[in-house]
Amino acid sequence: MFLRVSRSTAALALAVLVACTQPDRDSSGVGPGVWTPAAPLPVPVANNAVASLPLPGGTRLFSFLGLDSTKTGAGITRRAFSYDPGSNEWREIRAVPGPAGRLAAAAAGLKSRVYLFGGYTVDAEGREVSVPDLDIYDPSSDTYAKGRPFPLPVDDAALGVWRDSLIFIVSGWSQRDNVADVQMYDPAADTWQAATPVPGPPVFGHAGAIVGDAIVYCDGVRVDPERSPRFVMAQACYRGDIDPANPSRVSWRELAQHPGPARYRMAAGVPAEAGLVVFAGGTDNPYNYDGIGYDGAASEASASTFAYDVQQDAWIELADLAVPTMDHRALVGAGDTLYLIGGMTDAQRVTNRVQRFHLAP
Repeated sequence: MFLRVSRSTAALALAVLVACTQPDRDSSGVGPGVWTPAAPLPVPVANNAVASLPLPGGTRLFSFLGLDSTKTGAGITRRAFSYDPGSNEWREIRAVPGPAGRLAAAAAGLKSRVYLFGGYTVDAEGREVSVPDLDIYDPSSDTYAKGRPFPLPVDDAALGVWRDSLIFIVSGWSQRDNVADVQMYDPAADTWQAATPVPGPPVFGHAGAIVGDAIVYCDGVRVDPERSPRFVMAQACYRGDIDPANPSRVSWRELAQHPGPARYRMAAGVPAEAGLVVFAGGTDNPYNYDGIGYDGAASEASASTFAYDVQQDAWIELADLAVPTMDHRALVGAGDTLYLIGGMTDAQRVTNRVQRFHLAP
């Protein structure tokens, strides 16, 4: 594996649809749906990989890896936790294997296992490495196995599960630069295949998910070598329609921009049977991992929540977060409820807060 150029040292619902116009909102700025608190994590953590997994006893949610409240390289953790929505309780599970914790990993639950992809490590000198690891967690035995490593190690990528069978890893950062690659993993065969690359500028810190046969992702950070700092917001959303006869073939097109400004490290997820990809939180000022932007200014979290309706090909503006947060990997679902787990709140504070979103009927 190769050392990458450190980003920190590189210079530092459904009531109203939106097609080409913004939906009406009341004076409080609150749209359809509601955010409520859930039981907090046992410890504060940000940039953690999260997943949900239906099990015989009910759906469980998981949090792996991430950054603790010190916001230093030494605070990058291997700890992991499991949540039972029925009892509203968290418990600590076995830590992720490896000599060091990781940031910006991605996770997905599928057929009784949780698949944990990539991320990056930070050593004592601040050097960052995108890792190729694929760890497979078995909740029934609280153990991990190794899957076939990434062909191209990435972190800060978007992830989606297609038809409960394949996992797509979209763009992201790899060692020294963003990559346009879309990497497709088959858990049943433990094999990787390349899918159609993204059409726009490669990005990291974007957010996205798969609903039906459509991959949807938005924003993140692109690299502009002519600017200083060279990491700049990428204000663009894309939809990729997966060919069911050949899932590696993806037909991409750019979408109309979502409500509000571009966001970095917001969360995205899919509520059951809603036909939506929901996006929440994030910030409009990109940073590495301590919450201070590449431009030297403190990044501030957003409360914005919106969704893309794949059938209507339109945006919906939803209820704002109760507490603005950033530094997320994904929204994870239990039925029609989505959970936003950890992150950073005001003043770049790492939080143990968990917020859950219920769609309007």
